[in-house]
Amino acid sequence: MVPNGGDTAQVKRKGEDNAVLEEKRRKKKKMKLVANPRPACSWVYFSREFIKEYSASHPESSGLKAATKAASEVWKSMSLEEKAKYTNRAREVWDNYLSTTPTRAPKPRKETKLVTRCSPGRLFNVLQCLTLEQKAAVKSMGFGSLLDLKCRTLRRSLCLWLLERFNTARRSLEICGESIPLSPKDVELVMGLAASGKDVVNSGPDDVIADLRHSYNATNHGISVRLLEERLAAPEAGEDFKRSFVLYALGILLSPTARLDVSPSFLHFLTNMDVVHQYNWGKFVLDRLVREVSRFRQGKQRAVGGCLLFLQLFYYESISVEGSGPLATAVVPCLSSWGEEEITERERRERELGGYGRGEVICKEKCLDMEFSEFRDQLNDPPAASMNTTVTHGPSFGQDQNQEDMPVFIRGENVVCGDIEVVVDSVRVACRNKEYGCDEKVDYINNNHEETCTYAPCSCPLPGCNFVGSSDQLSLHFSSKHWNSGRRFRYDSPLAVSLEMNEPFLVLQAEEDGVLFLLNKGVENIGNTVMVTCIGPSSSKERFLYDLVSGRGSSSLRLKSVAQNFPGRVEGFPSMDFLLIPFGFLNSSGHINLDVCIWSSTELGADCLDQYIT
Repeated sequence: MVPNGGDTAQVKRKGEDNAVLEEKRRKKKKMKLVANPRPACSWVYFSREFIKEYSASHPESSGLKAATKAASEVWKSMSLEEKAKYTNRAREVWDNYLSTTPTRAPKPRKETKLVTRCSPGRLFNVLQCLTLEQKAAVKSMGFGSLLDLKCRTLRRSLCLWLLERFNTARRSLEICGESIPLSPKDVELVMGLAASGKDVVNSGPDDVIADLRHSYNATNHGISVRLLEERLAAPEAGEDFKRSFVLYALGILLSPTARLDVSPSFLHFLTNMDVVHQYNWGKFVLDRLVREVSRFRQGKQRAVGGCLLFLQLFYYESISVEGSGPLATAVVPCLSSWGEEEITERERRERELGGYGRGEVICKEKCLDMEFSEFRDQLNDPPAASMNTTVTHGPSFGQDQNQEDMPVFIRGENVVCGDIEVVVDSVRVACRNKEYGCDEKVDYINNNHEETCTYAPCSCPLPGCNFVGSSDQLSLHFSSKHWNSGRRFRYDSPLAVSLEMNEPFLVLQAEEDGVLFLLNKGVENIGNTVMVTCIGPSSSKERFLYDLVSGRGSSSLRLKSVAQNFPGRVEGFPSMDFLLIPFGFLNSSGHINLDVCIWSSTELGADCLDQYIT
């Protein structure tokens, strides 16, 4: 009889099953046949002897189980002297085992693994799906450099190596025989985040962020990363998108903690998204990195928090593995120049040299907001008026060596890099507000201009608008895009306005010069606070005097003060003059009726303004 196809397959399966069982039996037998097994303990020697005698004298017993139980009861009742016979025998066998058995090779120690929530690849995937409007919103908040992120994975072996050499007390990396300090400026150069502005404070009353916590379903564990990814997948680019993006970027890349979710404490500085670009993010990222690494070393958390990508890229930029050569092309921020291919090639070069830390500290400083073509021209052929470079050779350089072939590296004002000392007196660069219309060239090291630059960016005060520009650009933007969203007024003429109950501010625009003002309203226990601010750089010397009058019947309240300059909407409750209007002054609809008069700065003398400023 010829077997059919089904029988053949069944026979084949049985053969495979038998082969698997035979392999398991062979391995089990091999494990039992140990060349030199470990000796037994005293109890084993006693039980073997006892069970043999017990089985012979108790043929009616149920087997080994009953004999073993009887042996256990007898062993427990024996004294130390009675057990000595078996204890001595076990010790003799053990001593013989130790003297004849070759020493076992120690097992290799398990390599320490880096546990971190810093995931550039996850942020990279989200960035690829953003719309043009969303990318514009990201840029308006000062996070535009992240859009150029190319690195998708951390080199964990390098990060572990750097963490072992990270001095958190001195905020420096102890590598290559040198101590390289870390500063917020380094975060700016590497990650492209501003290293100037207001400090980021992630603390405050819980009731201030109660609504935001509810909106993001924040628990004691934090805000879900998956929830943020779902919100970022929506096409809208308004305030909710901005807040979700900042939370996601901080929790995934810039300031992750040991937890899986994003810390809800970040909501404290995200209540007003119009001022996010004014924060010192470079200082915040570095402070959080130092704090998280310190907590990890103290054993308070298993995972390493903080922006480890910054440490990795800073190492690549600060340590050269190519030997002597010309200064490499300055790409700012450095984040945009390190993709997967570049990092793979760098790691290959590190292995060829024998591991990390075999390169040379090049002390190379790259300048933000500087066109590299200008920077390269200054390095190759610096004009005498703009750069004065002095090179002093160490003892290892011969007198006849060609100085033009030597590399020149720049870091800070006076830095010694190996055998070359470079002193940079002045490097002229473009003002960081160049894109907003400033044509000034400033001293990169002693830069006092940007603190008083009148082209400093201001943001549109209307919710949902991402426009950022100089005060003049903002004036044109508001006139053309939001002409029906504010009130026009003339200087030196009273204007009757009405603020609704849920209206936090009113935009006022001067007809003469287009300057924007905000009539700000706050709520206190006994009434409303009202003040006027001018949308402009805080460093602007132009001041405007204003007058507020609120009346009810024969009673009236009045405030005469100077409008302070703010680059956008007012955050919180700043320390400035305000008019407190009791709730009894509200009309039947709950509105506040005011007469507002703003005087032109050109019509007022300096003495008139000074008496109010002081």
